[in-house]
Amino acid sequence: MKSQGLNFYHPLAFWLGCLGITLGVLAHVPMFMHASHMNYQMVGMPMDSNMLIGMGLIPLGLVLAMYGMMPRLDQLRNTDNSRLHFHVADQLPLNKEHWTLVMVLMAAVIVDVMKPATLGFVMPGLKAEYGISSKEAGVLALVALTGTTIGSVIWGMMADLFGRRAAILLSALMFIGTAICGAMPSFEWNLVMCFLMGLSAGGLLPITFTLMAETIPAAHRGWLLVALGGFGTAAGYLVASGSAALLEPMFSWRILWMLGLPTGLLVIFLNRYIPESPRYLASKGLTSEARLVLQRFSGVQAHDQSSIVVEEEPALQNAGFKQLLQGHYAGITLGLVAAGVAWGLVNFGFMLWLPTNLGEMGLAGQASAIITKSAFFALPGVALVIWLYHSWSSIKTLLLFILLTALSLLSFCLFDWLDSRSVTLLSVSIALLLVSSSGVIAMLIPYAAEIYPVHLRGTGSGIVAASSKFGGILGALLGVLGLFDQMALSGLVIMAALVIAAFLLHRHGIDTRGIRLEDMHAALEKKSDR
Repeated sequence: MKSQGLNFYHPLAFWLGCLGITLGVLAHVPMFMHASHMNYQMVGMPMDSNMLIGMGLIPLGLVLAMYGMMPRLDQLRNTDNSRLHFHVADQLPLNKEHWTLVMVLMAAVIVDVMKPATLGFVMPGLKAEYGISSKEAGVLALVALTGTTIGSVIWGMMADLFGRRAAILLSALMFIGTAICGAMPSFEWNLVMCFLMGLSAGGLLPITFTLMAETIPAAHRGWLLVALGGFGTAAGYLVASGSAALLEPMFSWRILWMLGLPTGLLVIFLNRYIPESPRYLASKGLTSEARLVLQRFSGVQAHDQSSIVVEEEPALQNAGFKQLLQGHYAGITLGLVAAGVAWGLVNFGFMLWLPTNLGEMGLAGQASAIITKSAFFALPGVALVIWLYHSWSSIKTLLLFILLTALSLLSFCLFDWLDSRSVTLLSVSIALLLVSSSGVIAMLIPYAAEIYPVHLRGTGSGIVAASSKFGGILGALLGVLGLFDQMALSGLVIMAALVIAAFLLHRHGIDTRGIRLEDMHAALEKKSDR
């Protein structure tokens, strides 16, 4: 079959690879069903021949699928030296093709978010079946976060090397293969598979934002990116919690991992609606393929395509991690990474330990109710972020929510220092923290997907996404060292990271609203020259 704007090298190899991966996962189902009379507890069960064959089919399928997707760029490279002009596409209203892409990429974001969200629902059953302590079970979360951190970087770089569409589909295929985590008989195998699951899922988020940023018209790009992040994250947690409520009582905690098969296949089956980025294609010299994608999204007919082609300066082609820390991109990269690490410390450190700290302050019986109530009032925050990002300023809105997060942490410090027991003050502080921190993460990767040039966009988005996961790893380690046992001290430490991030972003960030992606570099130069 044909992809949108670029042919598969060997479509038969790709679909045989998909089939091999799917059969590899299904080969684990009989043993899982065999354990139904034991409430699906598989601890200590030996792997049968079907499972071993299945484990072999999965990497073989991945290799076949990768071979089938990798295009022969040299042979497809167009000798036409003209550069595609994106002014026409950027000035278009949103049409059916744009909304279809948004819905498909929303599914990819949900798949990405639901895996780390599932960890909390898996833990109790996993601990009971393997007979391990909470501290030992916490290693699983640490391993998963490490996988997502590394995966965000690797898949971001893959997106810049081989294309956005190829990276999304290969990430989804690897994600399908790791669904066998639900049939692993030992905790050690769970650790291995959970790392690989994080490695695969970690790439979906930054790549989807990258593809969407390069396809949606400039006038609607910012708010749709933030909406995708905000509502996709909320939907991911909803799917994870709903699956746990409906399926876990019947099939145990293991079924939550095995959902990787149908959710990953959903992304694969929707591949015909996932185009390759026209900007990526143009940057590689594939102008004919890029024209086809532009024609599809702009509605410009073939005989009118001259109206969307002009001579432009060629994009820089020497992509690499070092460029993110050089020139005009150094300050903005450091600022975004600092904000990502700080958010990870808030979400996977401060908030994780908050119920424990409240319990030690004599509010154990009210802690869960207070947090739940605060989370409910925090829901409208996503809509506020979208409105401000679109109507006011992208960089100012990001700065505002970073500083609001710091302010909310300061309120917790005052709560601790004053030894207050005010439930109202505590509820306001938690709601403010949830609103502000969720706003930060909703904007962070979308802003990165806008600010970097085409040859660095995947890598830059991946690094920023990885920074938030790294903050989670750092939060887990600092939690073991006891930092979060002291609410005021931990709040001050994270506040310092947030203030540093705000300073760097204020100094180097620009407002991206309505600006063509091709004009971002000039805007950064102008800001640095002031």
